[in-house]
Amino acid sequence: MTTAATANPLSDHIMGVYNRAPLAVARGEGVRLWDVNGEAYLDCVAGIATNGLGHCNPVLVEALKAQADKLWHVSNIFRIPGQEELAGRLCEETFADVVFFTNSGTEAIECALKTARKYHTANGNPERVVIYGFDGSFHGRSYAAINAAGNPGYVEGFGPRIPNYEQLKWGDHDALKAAIADPTTAAIIVEPVQGEGGARAMPEHCLSGLRQMTREHGVLVIFDEVQCGMGRTGRLFAHDWAEDAAPDIMCVAKALGGGFPVGACLASAEAAKGMTVGVHGSTFGGNPLAMAVGIAAFNEIARPETLQHVRDVAGYFVQQLSGLKDRFPDVISEIRGKGLLIGIKLIPNNREFMALARDQHLLVAGGGDNLVRLLPSLLITQEEAREAVERLEKACEAARAKAAA
Repeated sequence: MTTAATANPLSDHIMGVYNRAPLAVARGEGVRLWDVNGEAYLDCVAGIATNGLGHCNPVLVEALKAQADKLWHVSNIFRIPGQEELAGRLCEETFADVVFFTNSGTEAIECALKTARKYHTANGNPERVVIYGFDGSFHGRSYAAINAAGNPGYVEGFGPRIPNYEQLKWGDHDALKAAIADPTTAAIIVEPVQGEGGARAMPEHCLSGLRQMTREHGVLVIFDEVQCGMGRTGRLFAHDWAEDAAPDIMCVAKALGGGFPVGACLASAEAAKGMTVGVHGSTFGGNPLAMAVGIAAFNEIARPETLQHVRDVAGYFVQQLSGLKDRFPDVISEIRGKGLLIGIKLIPNNREFMALARDQHLLVAGGGDNLVRLLPSLLITQEEAREAVERLEKACEAARAKAAA
């Protein structure tokens, strides 16, 4: 049945929750996407920072094909060797001692929130239930995740807010100190670099200071590195740029699977002490197919050469985009972000600018605070980055002409 709410000749049977671009994609390779008409686009969205190694990376394709001939799914009532291998790699490279695998970032967030509260219950402090986040944050679309972020556009209309989820104003240090000192506080959840909220990077000294204050008051820190982690900033995880800032719990996903659905909640053994048999679980999380791809993706991204390449190309991007800002002060007001999570704050409407970029066969993502984001493959070459800047320049020229018309 077709109703007024779903009437669309191109997608009559798709629930209308997405504001899709008028582009039907057919295939991809590296940083290129082709639509169903054979038109090629330079993709600086990468599935919203998900295709970290580009489209159809041959290492990932081979890992997927090899596993597909062996075993897809068995559920978590059995040991899955791929889980043990990938968990070992994640713990080897991070603060973590244990990992829970999921299918997505928002599922990893759900696990993190439950882990934080369970920790305090296990310690005999069940009153410690309040989770503080920050304005402009995004932690996924599940019910607890939208309440943790508190974005009015995501929580309105779904009934009463879940209690004990509060948001702090980004940069309000006094409010943060008071929240951490509150004896009912369980955890602080933060993106070291906000993605959807406007490519805002928390200063490194603030990450270190946050970690110090929370230790003093017995409050857990949850880092949401779903978008900013996995090499996106030029370090394996964004908090690695800060001194002594390791969290108690961390959520990763997106590039962990290189385009295949994989997520993970990492925790120290102490933080995970309440996560005992039966308190959490997943049907598909950590399935053999996902683990095969995740192992391959993690090992490629964690290579020092990959991370150095991200830093080099990001430096080139920032230099060139700063020049573009100087030439188009009527279009670009600020360059933000960290590494290859780049935000371009605009004067014209960002959605209109995305369309102008698309006219130049360049794909960019939107963002809060009237931004567009560049989130390309971590393997984008300097020549491809130069091409992206050239196409952005043409989009800026079009935006200037449109404003003058």
